[in-house]
Amino acid sequence: MKAFGPVPSRRLGHSLGINNIPPKVCTYSCVYCQLGNTIKMQVARQNFYKAQEIEQDVKQKIREAKEKGEPIDYLTFVPDGEPTLDANLGKEIELLEPLDLKIAVITNASLIYREDVREDLGKADWVSLKVDAISEKTWHRIDRGHKSLELKAILDGMLQFASTFKGELTTETMLIQGINDSYEEIEKIAAFLSKLEPNKAYLAIPTRPPAQKRTKAASESAINTAYHLFNQKVSDVEYLIGYEGNAFAFTGKVEDDLLSITSVHPMREEAVTEFLKKATAKWDVVERLLQDNKLVETEYQGKKFYMRRLRARKD
Repeated sequence: MKAFGPVPSRRLGHSLGINNIPPKVCTYSCVYCQLGNTIKMQVARQNFYKAQEIEQDVKQKIREAKEKGEPIDYLTFVPDGEPTLDANLGKEIELLEPLDLKIAVITNASLIYREDVREDLGKADWVSLKVDAISEKTWHRIDRGHKSLELKAILDGMLQFASTFKGELTTETMLIQGINDSYEEIEKIAAFLSKLEPNKAYLAIPTRPPAQKRTKAASESAINTAYHLFNQKVSDVEYLIGYEGNAFAFTGKVEDDLLSITSVHPMREEAVTEFLKKATAKWDVVERLLQDNKLVETEYQGKKFYMRRLRARKD
């Protein structure tokens, strides 16, 4: 079965996943990959499965979801490897279009310098591109790509794709301690994003065991800085550090709601105060969350901000 779910997605609501690549066939071997090290590194596109096989598996999963009353917001190509390695990707998207569900592709963008890849991705409704680094040395350290790949060609390919893509374009930047979390590198990424002009830029940290055990999430302070630098260049920036599922739902419970909001955006001290006022709660809620290591206080340009403590950190 090449389709799975639907599963809760922090970006796409209820997402029915499509696994169009065999396990760990990828162009990268990222230090933070939750699936472990890449088994087969390649850049050549090929037909892994028949497009009609993907289509039938997706249709079956949709039928099963409907029978159970499970909603589906997106059909998402999010395989155990790099989805654009699939030479049938464009054909598969075309076969799924009549199902009247939005189609998303989450790609590391390593092959986007290729015209055929840009053409295939252009058929989707929603595309996420990975932008972990702009500096060559940093890119090699974090994404560990196939030796034939060139970062400049990839970045140029992203800009070319963004200039013609009619759907919703998002980016994801995974911040890793000691690799791409310096002010200089974050500033370079932000400057590139200002040219790319995505609809939304996501800041992420590893939330599951990474391929390299020494890999650690960037600090809350670094993530807060990145948020503000990105926010100066991109219209919409969000964290991807919260729980899946209903993490962003408003429950009416002050603590839960506060943690949900700060999983997505940092809140200035004044905003937290106003939030507590509306909820008829006192500041001791914040003090309790700080004491319980669920919330962290950080600063940016002399202002206090509050964000949810990262699950990946043990300090």
